Amino acid sequence: MNTLNLTLQSLTQKHLSAVIELDQACFGGLWTIDAYQREIDSPNSTLLGLISPLSHIGLLAMGCFWSILEEAHITILAVHPQYQRQGLGQALLFSLLKTAHESGLERATLEVRASNLGATTLYQKFGFKTAGCRRGYYKDNGEDALILWLGDIQDPQFPKTLETWQQITDKRLKLSGWLFTCS
Repeated sequence: MNTLNLTLQSLTQKHLSAVIELDQACFGGLWTIDAYQREIDSPNSTLLGLISPLSHIGLLAMGCFWSILEEAHITILAVHPQYQRQGLGQALLFSLLKTAHESGLERATLEVRASNLGATTLYQKFGFKTAGCRRGYYKDNGEDALILWLGDIQDPQFPKTLETWQQITDKRLKLSGWLFTCS
């Protein structure tokens, strides 16, 4: 099996058109170009992407969180449909949580469609627990959102947890033929 390079990058203005294309492919146009520009410009927003120079798509996945007080509020986690179930979502979630930890944030939260079992399973794998439900949260179909929380990311043991997650993530990516690096 050939190994393909996969690079984690902070997304910038030069990635904006690729971000919009990925948003359209994953969410049907959830956010506008202006909304993503605000994310890029905001000092309280972290927007990361997984890029493969050999893919015709380029931006394979992206994730975003807002730093709100001591919390990382994950707002976006998207993997291009052609690249799902290859460990890219896992790599992106790991990277978001590692970045949140390195930024001194104490916990992470997100909302996920109640019907999205794949995403819910991934979040639970990384220690997220269900904290509640937002009824009718999704405007497109009125579906409920589960509120998930992960606490204690400044706990002295959390770096060991990150190491374990990195090993699991690297192994999963390798099974799909990816070599993961951060830039």
